[in-house]
Amino acid sequence: MGLFSFLTQELAIDLGTANTIIIHNDKIVVDEPSIVAIDQKSGKLIAIGERARQMHGKTHENIKTIRPLRDGVIADFNAAEQMIRGMIKIINSKPSIFSPSLKMVVCIPSGSTEVEVRAVRDSSEHAGGRDVFLIFEPMAASIGIGIDVESPEGSMIIDIGGGTTEIAVIALGGIVCNKSIRVAGDGFTADIQSYMRHQHSIKIGDRTAEEIKINVGSALADLDNPPQDYIVRGPNLMTAMPVEIPVSYQEIAHCLDKSISKIESAILNVLEQTPPELYADIVNRGINLAGGGALLRGLSKRLTDKINIPFHIAEDPLHAVARGTAIALKNVDKFSFLMR
Repeated sequence: MGLFSFLTQELAIDLGTANTIIIHNDKIVVDEPSIVAIDQKSGKLIAIGERARQMHGKTHENIKTIRPLRDGVIADFNAAEQMIRGMIKIINSKPSIFSPSLKMVVCIPSGSTEVEVRAVRDSSEHAGGRDVFLIFEPMAASIGIGIDVESPEGSMIIDIGGGTTEIAVIALGGIVCNKSIRVAGDGFTADIQSYMRHQHSIKIGDRTAEEIKINVGSALADLDNPPQDYIVRGPNLMTAMPVEIPVSYQEIAHCLDKSISKIESAILNVLEQTPPELYADIVNRGINLAGGGALLRGLSKRLTDKINIPFHIAEDPLHAVARGTAIALKNVDKFSFLMR
């Protein structure tokens, strides 16, 4: 530690489509939805995170809520930069003479193009990052779960986030084969919205669809301990009169079936590309599930039955990527070969 080490602040950032998590000194200091509210006239930031989420879908013409990330990549450069800056400000709320220089490790989807990688790096640097390192999400998730990524034994990780599902086989500190598909939590939410519109003629927003997913979302139509039906209120599309509709988990399992099948075929696709020696390791050790999507009821059972390899849900799957990013930040020298 140098004399000026106290002037350097180290942050691990999981910049997600749905939530952004920042870890500082081994503590989660920010865990907020990735959304900002901006004043249309002045372009000024009004709110970020949970406060902005509460405004989402309820704003008037002067306020605009923006989700800067779509499908795991930055869609709105300016909003992303404001969001990162605002979230860093939450940590450094105490006024101080020195503004510390920031050292960050940010994780990115494994399927990111050079342009997308550049956008994350630029946004982080504009938000005040002096040393910015990037690490791929499946690698960060594996480290966060406690897998020894440098061992010659292969392990497979599936990280179902908000915008992308990352599937990767990892051995000897590198990604051997991987696939990143844009079917994940947001896709499930959109499926539920369109199902409610077509099946029940009721119009619902993103937030209500998200609530349905959390309360009665399921990957199987036959669960051992099923959740209660969830009551949805909204306008009938034909008459605009208010209606109340109970939604059961079987309906949601049916409506998410197509998207989950896409994830299944992507997993099989990666297994096909896996070298036979590593394939044997994966069958022995099972496949790890991380990310918010891993919490979908019955998902691990459905995948285990379909693929014949045991699937294990990571403990605290929502924060696995962020924790792995924090460990990589602590050992930047050791993990430098993983960084971009």
